[in-house]
Amino acid sequence: MKSREQPLSEPVSAGGLMEAKSKDFYSEAQLFVAAIRVHEHSHAAPPTLDDIVRMLSFSAEQAGFVSRRLEELGIVEAVASSFGTRFFIRDHRKLEEIPRGELGRRLEEEVKKFQDMQKTITRRVESFHAEQAGKKKNMFAEMEKKLKEEIEKKSKPPT
Repeated sequence: MKSREQPLSEPVSAGGLMEAKSKDFYSEAQLFVAAIRVHEHSHAAPPTLDDIVRMLSFSAEQAGFVSRRLEELGIVEAVASSFGTRFFIRDHRKLEEIPRGELGRRLEEEVKKFQDMQKTITRRVESFHAEQAGKKKNMFAEMEKKLKEEIEKKSKPPT
């Protein structure tokens, strides 16, 4: 008798439903602060961004974005030392001020803003190069004109 292959089912979490990979900022902030607490408890030391990335399976960009926003909001503090930048919880109560369900400024939006800014800078640089090339061309044309005038003066017989 042949065995029938069953289709693989979707992975499920302990609650029975797989959560979406993209969470709102409130959820990401809660996870980030929880990761700091768990790491401090487990290792008796504050975590680095890499520790948090590994614990939460966030991308480095996503974790960097979340950490910067949490610093802006005064929820966490990043302290640089000779052993790397470590994260501390400054005021966990401010987490509740973050609107729930709001996607807010997402990483993709930040990347788009950065790319737009880079395009603007590139356009400015190109414009500057074109302007400089025009100035250089005009300068050489003027120098050539003056040299021709000098040559004509010297080549004319004195009258």
